[in-house]
Amino acid sequence: METITPNTENSRSEIITENQAQEALRLLLRYIGEDPDREGLKGTPDRIIRMWREIFRGYNPAEKPKITTFENEDKLTDLVFDCGDFYSMCEHHVLPFFGRYYFAYIPSPEGRILGISKVARVVGYCAARLQLQERLARDIVKMLSDALENRALGFAIAMQGSHLCKSMRGVRNAGRMSVSHFTGVFNHNPELRKEFYKLIDLNKNG
Repeated sequence: METITPNTENSRSEIITENQAQEALRLLLRYIGEDPDREGLKGTPDRIIRMWREIFRGYNPAEKPKITTFENEDKLTDLVFDCGDFYSMCEHHVLPFFGRYYFAYIPSPEGRILGISKVARVVGYCAARLQLQERLARDIVKMLSDALENRALGFAIAMQGSHLCKSMRGVRNAGRMSVSHFTGVFNHNPELRKEFYKLIDLNKNG
């Protein structure tokens, strides 16, 4: 599955203006049977546009996080683990999906290591687009691998998400979806994968 290459801010502004976007939203409000001029909805198109700038910042290269890395002076090859929450929007129905991510990597003794907050920042940036959960996992790994000049020994990521397009419509079932993606040594070393899943269990229960 291909990763997403964000559009530039300039290309977006040349295609459509903010006023045009607001008029399109007013038209959609009329389509569902609402009156965009009633008191409660007068400012809604503007509020949606301002919200979209934030939740879809992943299309704006200017918002791309600076990924600080450090020389691996001690030649570390330990498994490094991180976890946290993510929020994204499903590309099929433009409804939220959200949940927990669990990430690990093994640095190269001859390479570099990631700054402690950079995984969460990359997750937030990659999630701030219309996404598929499967693609999101790969986007995150690719961006972090690129930052380490593709020299890390391996990456592992697992994501468990709840999809409102499943619980609000269609089957109306609140079940969660799990996705995992492995590269490098995680692909062919079952003991490393076992350690990764053990860390996930510890952080779920902790």
